[in-house]
Amino acid sequence: MDIWKEKIPPEGTVLERGQNETPQDWFKITIPYGRKYDKTWLLNSIQSHCTVSFTPVDFHYVRMQVKFFVQDASAASALKNVRIYDEENRKINIYVNSSSVPYSVQNKLGPEQVEQLKLTMNKRYNDFQQSLDLQSLRFDPDLVGHDIDMILNRRKCMDYTLNIIKENFPELLSLNLRNNRLYQLDGLSDIVQKAPRLKILNLSNNKLKSVWELEKIKGLKLEELWLQGNALCNNFSMQSNYVSSILQLFPKLLRLDGQELPTLMTSGSEDSKKLPVSKGSFFGSETLKNQVFQFLRQYYWMYDHGDRQGLVCAYHDEACFSMTITFDPEYPAPSSLGKYSRESRNMKKIKDPVQRICLLKHKKHDVVNFLNVLPKTQHDFNSLLVDMYMHTVSTCFLPEAQTEEVGRSLRIMNDQLSVRDASPKEFLSAFSTPVFTPSSTSMSTLSQEQQEMMVGSPTQSGMDLEWFQK
Repeated sequence: MDIWKEKIPPEGTVLERGQNETPQDWFKITIPYGRKYDKTWLLNSIQSHCTVSFTPVDFHYVRMQVKFFVQDASAASALKNVRIYDEENRKINIYVNSSSVPYSVQNKLGPEQVEQLKLTMNKRYNDFQQSLDLQSLRFDPDLVGHDIDMILNRRKCMDYTLNIIKENFPELLSLNLRNNRLYQLDGLSDIVQKAPRLKILNLSNNKLKSVWELEKIKGLKLEELWLQGNALCNNFSMQSNYVSSILQLFPKLLRLDGQELPTLMTSGSEDSKKLPVSKGSFFGSETLKNQVFQFLRQYYWMYDHGDRQGLVCAYHDEACFSMTITFDPEYPAPSSLGKYSRESRNMKKIKDPVQRICLLKHKKHDVVNFLNVLPKTQHDFNSLLVDMYMHTVSTCFLPEAQTEEVGRSLRIMNDQLSVRDASPKEFLSAFSTPVFTPSSTSMSTLSQEQQEMMVGSPTQSGMDLEWFQK
């Protein structure tokens, strides 16, 4: 038995035109349980069996029903006689009723108003984070000052918003719709097509009463969702039931209302639950292997023994850096990483979005300035593991005939430093095989310019670092 009780007009009901009606009157088309069918298939099937061509206006869902409008009495009369059936040979009922002008038409914006909406949304877009903040949009001074009433519950207003997103922010990853008094998500259903890369959605502090509303956007591959402050959160006696209901709609979700979700254990044999065995380093070719290892050795020698300011040439101008302290529950001994803790960007603990941004270092000089204040270290090169998951000829190496003129170079774009205490086994096995390390005395005799050359030049020349230092 279906849980939704549809309010369906008597079959075949059409309100005929009166004496004062014209062919421009509006008619509402209702299809009970139409949500079960693909939108394109449904409209094409109706049109192919309708003797009059029609244009559906404001196609939307109300629970299980499909509704749209037509602005032609002759089309409405023809739709009354349409008979279509689904794949199981069940009749799909179509009901036609006269209607007032749809809200979506009443709320139509003029060209100047649309342009102002674009400017307002552009101000609220963060290009670096690919995020759009539309919280409390209706009260934005730029819109209020131009007499634009953007009520996102109105499908037309949401439609304008989504079209601007599609045209101007196609790479959108994060959307904040907090505090917009949303009580239904009919208008937002098109976001699956308009912003397919969306990963983070904030719907907190709205008026959503049922998880049913989220069915309308379940095609999104969300990793983070905020719903706190909506009435639907109070519909569950247990938090686990709430989380389970949301995960059924968004199985890729990692965070809900700012909280990390536990990893779901899959059923199966014990063998299927074992972690894969470490395979060691992987490179596309020996040429790439030699170049990358040379770069890493030079980088870490400079990091351990030189002036770290010389590492600036190892980073791209637009490089990003973040550091996280992790803890191994298997070795719960007191951590010795206190000097790192203040700058740790552990996403499980840092909930404030502003603080998350502040802890992210951007631009190569900011990265290297931060590295300069970190404690002195010594890296064990025998423990180095490298996975080269992607490379291209143009970025990784050049033909041998051109190397003297152009040279080879590697630059770090994204640097993520994860720091933890070594396990007892790792501590005992560290530095088991001696490797060449330049003495601090020899490094101190080099100028900063010479130390920068230590990072970049051996990669271009292929010269061993020890010989290059000499």
